Amino acid sequence: MPGQEKGEKLLLNHSLITILGWIGLSFFGVGVIFVYLWFETTALDSSSQSQFTQATLNLEHQWIVSGEHAKSLVEQGATLLDARSLQILHLERLQNATFVSWQDFSLPNPPNRGKLLTDDRVLTQKLQAIGIFQDRPVIVYIDPKTGWGEEGRIVWMLRSLGHSQAVWVDGGYGALIKAGVAVENRLQSTQPSPGDFQVQRRQNWEINREQLKHRLNDNNLVIVDSREPREYQGKTPYGEQRGGHIPGAIHLYYKELLDENGMLFSREFILEKLAEKGITPDKEIVSYCTGGIRSAWLTSVLVDLGFSAQNYPGSMWEWSAYPAEDYPLLNSKNQS
Repeated sequence: MPGQEKGEKLLLNHSLITILGWIGLSFFGVGVIFVYLWFETTALDSSSQSQFTQATLNLEHQWIVSGEHAKSLVEQGATLLDARSLQILHLERLQNATFVSWQDFSLPNPPNRGKLLTDDRVLTQKLQAIGIFQDRPVIVYIDPKTGWGEEGRIVWMLRSLGHSQAVWVDGGYGALIKAGVAVENRLQSTQPSPGDFQVQRRQNWEINREQLKHRLNDNNLVIVDSREPREYQGKTPYGEQRGGHIPGAIHLYYKELLDENGMLFSREFILEKLAEKGITPDKEIVSYCTGGIRSAWLTSVLVDLGFSAQNYPGSMWEWSAYPAEDYPLLNSKNQS
């Protein structure tokens, strides 16, 4: 009947409207929940990033941190690098640390072994592979009692390639253990997540062979030889083609700045020792060693103290390979 059909249509329309209304409310509810969760996640991320940023504000000018400071940064997501030498002998490492070697980022053949790779794309790929991110601090450690300044080399390298928050740990592995950083078996550890760091070179902390040659008589420049005394005097235990030291270089074996536990002496002690050697903040400082490792470490200490300092990465491997008349060396036999 017409009246009955009309009533059924009205009932059907009402039911459809009700169903559509519930569907609309459901979508609205899901939307509200989604917006709420997005807001909460964004707020948490912003808060975390804000705290992370606050914790790293001074790292641009600070190249060295304590074990406690490093632990705090690692807990917030900083990348941790283990730069200890003879890594095959280390069955344990700090939790979430990635082994790294300075040789992986340096030219392979003499006399250029101390110099960084020249291809920025290769360097970028290598650094991303070990979990280096653009906006995350990088914490580097070794065992300073047995090391050669590798942590300073890695930090110097990262800074020179454009990472502004790379630091090394005073006291190294032992200081981090003391601070409470957990240890893991290297065989059970996982690979780091790939980073997003892009190399953008900075020349602030590096000098090359020709630049140094032209500044040998510059009264505003102090050249520091950070090697062992025997090397300074002319011995060649590490493959240099000629022995001796660059004319005018002051000798300061880098480990003279460390105590018996591998910790840096106090700031006051170091500044006094440097001043006694003629290494003062009003001068520009260039450090060298055999292959730019120990000298990179010394450069990092000097920059952390506020000095204008550069590392000569080619160092003696490179300098001694070139003609003596153009790149002179003094030793115990020919020094006047």
